[in-house]
Amino acid sequence: MNPAKSEVTRRRFLGTSVAAAAVAAAGRLPRAAAGEQAKASPRKTVLSFYCDDTSPYVAGAKAFQTFLDYCAEHKIAGESTAILGSGGHSMCRKPDDEEQAYLRQVTRAWKCGIDTHMELMTHAGLFDFDANRPPKDAKHEGLWLYEPEVTVEQYQRYLGGIIAEGERAGVKFTGLTWPGCGCEVCARRYAELRAGGHKDPNPALWTALLNLAKEGKFRGRTVPCFFGSSETEFGIHRKASEGACGVYDLMPNARDAFGIWENNPARVDPDYYITADGKSGIVVRHVAAGAPYCIWYAHWQGLNPAKGVGWRAFTTVIDRIGKHLGDRVVWMRPSEITERYHAAGGWGFLDLK
Repeated sequence: MNPAKSEVTRRRFLGTSVAAAAVAAAGRLPRAAAGEQAKASPRKTVLSFYCDDTSPYVAGAKAFQTFLDYCAEHKIAGESTAILGSGGHSMCRKPDDEEQAYLRQVTRAWKCGIDTHMELMTHAGLFDFDANRPPKDAKHEGLWLYEPEVTVEQYQRYLGGIIAEGERAGVKFTGLTWPGCGCEVCARRYAELRAGGHKDPNPALWTALLNLAKEGKFRGRTVPCFFGSSETEFGIHRKASEGACGVYDLMPNARDAFGIWENNPARVDPDYYITADGKSGIVVRHVAAGAPYCIWYAHWQGLNPAKGVGWRAFTTVIDRIGKHLGDRVVWMRPSEITERYHAAGGWGFLDLK
């Protein structure tokens, strides 16, 4: 399969035009204005990342511990998902030794600078919490987030069920990541939804997330989400808010060059982020342009330190950023970005002198 096509299928199945059209929503600094601000003040650029598909079944709990230890030691911040039902059952009910070891690491992730998103419950079929398994041929969770007939109550009950499973093991979620899917059934249904004008997630989803945040079900008062991404047409988009609580789609503006979900060496390129001399790369370009943030996404299959082909590239990128951009960037978890953005009513919090 063509690598570029594969990546679009996995993460941005609905097409780049949808993400570009969303830019009209509040949140993105125009590039010209961003450049002017960079000249006028020493604002720092926020750095962060998302890591999808994290589970004990890909590389083991020890690998996740190594990852967290590295993040804590180097004082970097980002997000790593916890898919509690990816093994076909809730690992929080009667975990085996490996699942228990992994859950212990998830509970310490926050202290290491790492948010925990639900990538829903299974990253596949909708979960039956009573039966502790997904039914055969269940609708896929990612697609379900776009189905227009789903109600606020249905979304709130299902997402609340995931949160309750996490609470069994002391896991506190900070946000939600869309579990994209390119299977034949989902592809066909996504095409039908697009043809019918349903190009975005069901608005009832945002209301359900806001309600859960108001009830204190998430770790913070704001809920960062990861749906679209774009290197140029990026932004933070408010989806729902009330008082101190809000739901935001915080778009990455750098892609996965750490081997992606295929754990493919041909998809590893630390220079994409920052070259050895610190003069080029997507991170350098965003910082030079005065962008408010540079957020990339990755996948645990390629990033994990046990057998991921991108782990060395990841540590290389972190070293290069520290060497060449240390005084021009600040690391934040996605949840910290949305909390600060919501409280400030915009990007004013970036005056981080």
